[in-house]
Amino acid sequence: MPIAFSRRLTPAITLAALTVVLNGCANKPSGPSEPSSPGVGTGGGGAGGTPIIVGEYGSLTGPQSTFGTSTDAGVQLALATVNKAGGVNGHPLQLAEGHCLNDESKPDTTLTVIQKMTTQDNPTAVLGEVASTLSLTAAPVCDKAQIPMISPSSTNPKVTQIGPYIFRVCFIDQFQGKAEAEFAFNNLKAKRAAILTDQKSDYSTGLTQFFTQSFQQLGGQVVSAQIYAAGALDFHPQLQQIAAQRPDVLYVPGYYTDIGPIAKQAREVGLKAPLLGGDGWDSPALVKGAGGPGGALEGSYFTDHYSVNSTDPTVQQFVSAYKAANKGAVPDALAALGYDAAGVLIAAMKTIPAPPDGNYASASYRAKLRDAIAATKSYKGVTGTITIGPDRNAVKPASVLRIVGDQFQLAATINP
Repeated sequence: MPIAFSRRLTPAITLAALTVVLNGCANKPSGPSEPSSPGVGTGGGGAGGTPIIVGEYGSLTGPQSTFGTSTDAGVQLALATVNKAGGVNGHPLQLAEGHCLNDESKPDTTLTVIQKMTTQDNPTAVLGEVASTLSLTAAPVCDKAQIPMISPSSTNPKVTQIGPYIFRVCFIDQFQGKAEAEFAFNNLKAKRAAILTDQKSDYSTGLTQFFTQSFQQLGGQVVSAQIYAAGALDFHPQLQQIAAQRPDVLYVPGYYTDIGPIAKQAREVGLKAPLLGGDGWDSPALVKGAGGPGGALEGSYFTDHYSVNSTDPTVQQFVSAYKAANKGAVPDALAALGYDAAGVLIAAMKTIPAPPDGNYASASYRAKLRDAIAATKSYKGVTGTITIGPDRNAVKPASVLRIVGDQFQLAATINP
């Protein structure tokens, strides 16, 4: 998570007075009843000034709906936390219209949502999106309006290349693809890899490119490269060609909605190699779609941003707070990244003097906020210690998780 100064912040999450249950964007604005958050400070008895508006957009319905709802729950937890601690300069943070705006996992809807948000809601900053394609749709609008936008989890390198007001708190596909290639070659001793790519996804094609480059540089061979279209029902033709090449691993850098059917059909054609993937696999629906615990994805691996089983106190404090606020639900990486994205924004705001005219959405304040986010150094967040580089990307480690039953167990940590 980017923060505006170089000193390392210590998280202080307390579980007292947890009364707000966060169930997605349909909730009321975050109030002063959540535990304190990593990097957002402590103290105060709740914020009571004029609200500072923060925009959020995400996929609450459509193919990636679990991504959007998890991210929003993390964002709301962070905002409720800082509001309980006194807000920013005594002002509570409030999501535009009191909730996340649903982009329905569609680029055209995303454009409509972000145009409405930036022109009518006049937010100080914007949080979103998860899917790289949707962030690429919204980022030009935010950058042109000079509104800082922080993507929690869009990993395609092109996202932050849009302009100087666009940031992210996740690692990029170049590192994620390289990390998975290193894990396959060094840890799994794989020498022959096959790849199945969603041809219309910026996320999938980007990961394919970087995995291929790294795997071949290490001395591995890509023996089959096939494509598919998201939402397809029959993957047998591609998988039969892959199985004929007897790969050691099959890399499928897609979204969880397609991975289950692909995995089941891979086993049907006799492919026994483990499947590998990226952070787009991270969803409670992943294992269920592959036949449940012990099914077609058993023993497969994917890169992700954190492990819920980490013994890091920062992680465990966040997990406890999230469960308390969400009826015992376990936070996935999207929830953690949403929490971190909001935490980075808040931490940056806390380093800027209050605007003399009280206008937190002015061009001058937004410019200072942009500079504060860009100055982030060694921010200790749930998903790792983050520094924002000159390209506005987060430098941070990747976790490789192994699917065991219905659990994602930490198999390795790959450092930048």
